[in-house]
Amino acid sequence: MATNHIEIILCRQLADFLTVPVFLTDPEGNLLFYNEPAEGLLGKRYEETGQMAVEEWSTISKPLDLDGNVLPPESLPLVITLTNRQPASGVFWIESLTGEKNKISVTAFPIIGRPDRFLGAVAIFWKTTTP
Repeated sequence: MATNHIEIILCRQLADFLTVPVFLTDPEGNLLFYNEPAEGLLGKRYEETGQMAVEEWSTISKPLDLDGNVLPPESLPLVITLTNRQPASGVFWIESLTGEKNKISVTAFPIIGRPDRFLGAVAIFWKTTTP
């Protein structure tokens, strides 16, 4: 996993103080951190999982489309942001490790350091009731 640049360290610090769930990844998609509010939606504390490869975190919460079909990792906003280095958003269901289903809205955006270094991405998500 990549060495943490100051921008990543600062994003993690900010995520730790936010009341909305946050994922933080490196450029390869390895999950570097998720905050306490994200633990509630995933059903497992960060201290229990630690850092995870994209293949693991993109399927651990069992993302489902609005019709209940399993979503492939490449259709998730955070993976889209990692691939295109552009913001992405979406609404879908996730099933936590405890079996609880929640409909969430996700907004993901790239972390660009100076000078124009792609350092990873952040996803902010929350429970939603929108269609």
